[in-house]
Amino acid sequence: QHMPPMFTRYLAERLDSLSPYPVVEAVDGMPIQAGHVYVAPGGLHLGVREVSPERRVCHIHEAPPENSCRPAVDVLFRSGVAAWGQNVLGVVLTGMGKDGLAGCQGIKEAGGQVLSQDEETSVIWGMPGWVAKEGATDRILPLGKIAPEIERRLWRHRRRVPTARPTSEKRTA
Repeated sequence: QHMPPMFTRYLAERLDSLSPYPVVEAVDGMPIQAGHVYVAPGGLHLGVREVSPERRVCHIHEAPPENSCRPAVDVLFRSGVAAWGQNVLGVVLTGMGKDGLAGCQGIKEAGGQVLSQDEETSVIWGMPGWVAKEGATDRILPLGKIAPEIERRLWRHRRRVPTARPTSEKRTA
């Protein structure tokens, strides 16, 4: 999310209240766990650092902006490819500019997969539009079909989709 500091914490809290998966604002060194969602802190890059073959952690840093952005999606995607190689699934949603294009090209070159949001459901079709125009996506989908497609691809590749929170746990908007 290209958002200023403080807003990303509130975004993470809001998404956590709506999602069947735990959502947090990422902290440097935080272990990456299956079935969890990490939001980049405003004004800082979020990357992935491999600590061991079985363990990866969030890497938060203040490297220079890329594509006039910090956090930048390209930083995250590059580090994801370095940590997981062909097992990366990148998803690009509505947003301005070309951020994410180079990262998606890197994901594709590594043998990973990319999904992008369609123009009709995007508020701004800049980021997903560039990915689509440059042929760096496997599929262009309306926003409402992206989450089911992510889960379908995870299952198809025999990667266990984490169990959602118990249905008895109330999630309110």
